[in-house]
Amino acid sequence: MPAPLPPPDLDAAAAYPQVGQVRAALAARDWPALSALVDGQDPHGRTFLVGEAGEAEDIEGFLRDVLAQRPDDALAGALLGSHLIRAGWRIRSSYRAQHVSREQFAQFHDHLRRAEQVLIDVTARHPDDAAAWTQRITNARGLELGQAEARRRYDQLAKHHPHHLPAQASLLQQLCPKWSGTWERAHGFARECADAAPPGAPNAVLVVEAHLEEALDHDNLGKASAHLRGAHVRHEIHQAAQQSVWHPGFRNGWGWVWVRSVFAMAFCLLEEYPAAAQQFAAMGPLGDEAMFGYIDGDPAKQFQKFRDKAYAKGRQS
Repeated sequence: MPAPLPPPDLDAAAAYPQVGQVRAALAARDWPALSALVDGQDPHGRTFLVGEAGEAEDIEGFLRDVLAQRPDDALAGALLGSHLIRAGWRIRSSYRAQHVSREQFAQFHDHLRRAEQVLIDVTARHPDDAAAWTQRITNARGLELGQAEARRRYDQLAKHHPHHLPAQASLLQQLCPKWSGTWERAHGFARECADAAPPGAPNAVLVVEAHLEEALDHDNLGKASAHLRGAHVRHEIHQAAQQSVWHPGFRNGWGWVWVRSVFAMAFCLLEEYPAAAQQFAAMGPLGDEAMFGYIDGDPAKQFQKFRDKAYAKGRQS
């Protein structure tokens, strides 16, 4: 019997060394190093790092000082907006609305309104800034500005960056019923993004994510698996894999661990264990919380549980 695998490393810095460098630059309050690193990436990488940097705590004062000295600096504004949004969400927590106190909501919305003020200025000065627009799409959801406003923000970004996956993933959440959307809208948008993207691009993962969102809305893994095994859904997941992770042009670029994690979870629920094992193997010791956090328990333990089962069942197939 093979030795058990160690727990997956879900820290983004393990897959993307630039994340660790960003954290170090923030800790040192080294704006030149931070700016050179983040602004040196392509739009997807820049948005990714802005999101990761926003998770850092106690950096609002530092970023406001930088922005005061450089009011036209798009990165300073995008980072401050990202930080305020994430700080607000931590206060709100991930619980459903009925379990969030009035005081939590008040602080949550205060953070988001302050982020909005900063990000409006950034996108007015820099209408092609993908990171700032992506934060504004997320903020529209938290501020409950509605489907039309969220789509308007995405369309403004898409004029300059038509296949920007971080923004597409954020809008997809808005289009789900839990944020006053519909499954028809969510699936339609996911297919629209997948079909428009170049062959081998990661965007088709949105098709899978939309199906997992609907399947896991049942709050029952058995029912979720049954939903995914429907002929139409299974076909769409396979088609999405052909467009992305199964395509010879697919590359492990920004966000690749999340993409493969989403597919791995879907293949497990489809009971297609060799396909799931292929995705887990491609990640090696890495992993992403992805949608494993939707299942009761610790996401890392759920990831490990699914991975172990995929390897065990995949070898038997």
